[in-house]
Amino acid sequence: MSFPVQATSPLPYAVVLGALLALFWLRLPLAAQVAGVVVEVLLVAMMTPLGANVLVRAVESRLPASKTCTAPEPTTIVVLGAGFDHSPAGPDDYGALRDSALQRLFTGVALWRRIPGARIVVAGGGSRSEPEAVPLANLAARMGVPAADIRIEDRSRTTWENARNVAALTPPVPKRIWLVTSTMHMPRALAAFRAWGFEPCAWPSGVWRERFHWTPLNFVPQGTAVRTAAIALHELAGSAEYAILEWRHARSARQAADQTP
Repeated sequence: MSFPVQATSPLPYAVVLGALLALFWLRLPLAAQVAGVVVEVLLVAMMTPLGANVLVRAVESRLPASKTCTAPEPTTIVVLGAGFDHSPAGPDDYGALRDSALQRLFTGVALWRRIPGARIVVAGGGSRSEPEAVPLANLAARMGVPAADIRIEDRSRTTWENARNVAALTPPVPKRIWLVTSTMHMPRALAAFRAWGFEPCAWPSGVWRERFHWTPLNFVPQGTAVRTAAIALHELAGSAEYAILEWRHARSARQAADQTP
């Protein structure tokens, strides 16, 4: 996506709106007061474990029902990166990778072990000096995946570019693939890869949830819930953005086909 996860965090919006309401409350018409309070309550609710889980559910409800894929089963596994926590010291600095990136790779390698003759494509570039796909691929090799079974796509910065650049690899990657990424990221990733001609089967890496028990604390804003809500809102906004990209991509493909003699 073209904007960071921090941009979808409800916390700064709640703080700014609360401050504006406090400063201008007496000058606001009744309708604006009611609307402001409603929005503020919703923003605060998103930052509670209950509210964050509702947002996660809204994202994950768009996932396929189960880890099933119609025959023939794909033998190519595409693992998407998730970025670095800090600048890597080198191609083997696995500690620089985000936890979600490591989880995706571990899930992809576990799937590789279940499928005879499978191959792995690791996708992830980023703006840092060391493309993310390099340490991920090196770690996959350390885990026993032969170098001949690993390919990398190391120039992309977004999920859309992941799909576009994997589609452009030579020799071509098979159209039927297993797509491995985080649960919340999966709906948007599936849409991107379908737009670029793939037939992806979802293989999510873990489930993103806030721990929830029916206690008063779960109705109070918490730091981890703010982060979860920001990621969920990021994915919902990203899905809307990718719907526009899909439409533009399909329109360009139709125009190119119409101009072909």
